[in-house]
Amino acid sequence: MAQRTAVTGSEQPLPEVSILKAGERVPVQELLQGVIESLKISGGCLLRNFISQETVKELNDDFAPYFDKAKPLKSDFWAKETRRITGCMGKSDAYALKVVGNELWQEVGRHFLTSTLHWWLGDEQKYSPSNPQLNNTSVFKIRPGATAQSLHRDDIICHVHRPAVTSHEKGRDYGIGLFVAGTRSTRRNGATRFIPGSHLWDYAERPREELAVYAELEPGDAFMMLSGCYHAGSANTSLDEERLLYSTFTGRGWCRQEENQYLANEVERVKRLPVHLQKFMGWELSLPFMGWVGLDDPICLLSGEESEVGGYF
Repeated sequence: MAQRTAVTGSEQPLPEVSILKAGERVPVQELLQGVIESLKISGGCLLRNFISQETVKELNDDFAPYFDKAKPLKSDFWAKETRRITGCMGKSDAYALKVVGNELWQEVGRHFLTSTLHWWLGDEQKYSPSNPQLNNTSVFKIRPGATAQSLHRDDIICHVHRPAVTSHEKGRDYGIGLFVAGTRSTRRNGATRFIPGSHLWDYAERPREELAVYAELEPGDAFMMLSGCYHAGSANTSLDEERLLYSTFTGRGWCRQEENQYLANEVERVKRLPVHLQKFMGWELSLPFMGWVGLDDPICLLSGEESEVGGYF
C-alpha cells in the first residue's frame, strides 16, 4: 500500500497499514498486538493466510447454492452486478466457526469494543461489562462491470459524530469490519479501497478519492478495518473475474445491530452453535439490563437453563 498525503488541517503522510502473516500455526497472542497497533494508527490491517485453503473451499461450496438463486440488489448503493447473501450464521458452519468465531478476530473486538461501567445500587457498587456483539454478516459476489461505491463510514448507522484527534482514543470506535477473500481481490476486480488514518479525522470532513488505497487479497487473506474509516467497494473493470468476499462486522453490545440476528437466522441452527457464538450473536444481556426477555437472560431461551446473571431484576 503506497504512502500518500492527506490534508486534515495540515499536510501529513498517510499512515502505513501493517501486513502480517497469520495462519493456523501462528499463535494468536503473537499477532494480536500488531493488529491492534495497526488499527489504532491506520485504521486497517492486512492478514495473510487468515484462513486455510481448505476453509476457503468449504465456504465457497457452502454459499454456492445461495448464489445460484441470488438476484440483483434493489439499491442505488449496490451495483446491479453485485449479489449479496445475508443471515450467514445460519447458512454455513464454516463461516460461523472459522470466520466469525476466529479467535484473533474475537480478541480484537474485545479489545476495542468492550464497555465497562461502575454504578451504584443504593449503597452497593456494581460492575457491569458489555461485550461486543455481531453487527452484520454478508457474502458478496461482485461481477465484471460493477461500478464503484462512494466512500463512506460504516458507523453512520449509530448516528455517531467524532471530532478530529491526533492519535487513537479507546472508546472512539463503534465497530470493526472483517473481510475475508474467497477469490483473489485486486484493484482490477474491485478490491475494497479505504483511506488510512481517516478514523482519526473530524467526522464532518468529506472523503477524497485520491487518498484511497486498495486492500488486495489472495484467497484466505483478510482485511480488518475500524468502521470509522472511509472505505468502499471498487469497480470491477475485469473482463471475466468475479470477486467473492466474506464480510462480518462486530459492534458495541449496547447498540442496536445492523442485521437483526434474531430474524435473519433460524433458531434451530443457532442452537447448534457454541454458546459463546450464540451470545456474540446477541442472545446475551449487555449488563446490567439491556436485552432481557421476561426479565431474564435471552440465552435461556436457547439453552432451557436458568440464568447465570440473576439478581439484577
